Amino acid sequence: MSRFGGLNATREKEQVDASSHPVEATVQTVPAGRAKARQGKHGLVGYFSPDLMRAMRMLAAEEDKTIQALLGEAIDHLMRDRGKHPFGER
Repeated sequence: MSRFGGLNATREKEQVDASSHPVEATVQTVPAGRAKARQGKHGLVGYFSPDLMRAMRMLAAEEDKTIQALLGEAIDHLMRDRGKHPFGER
């Protein structure tokens, strides 16, 4: 038996139980894949000090923006400084 064999057996039993008691059955839907805003995009991750994170949160609050928007703006500046086309993604 695979390591998920027990889980599959439990799910099959729950499906049989649910079909014999349709009034008590609840349908749970699981979202397929990523949120629409994230489809076709990739995460860009970095690890920074707690002080920098605090400063970014404060700046985001002061400017009523998200940290992602601030980072996008910073990346655009970096791309321009290096003579590259900015992407303007937020």
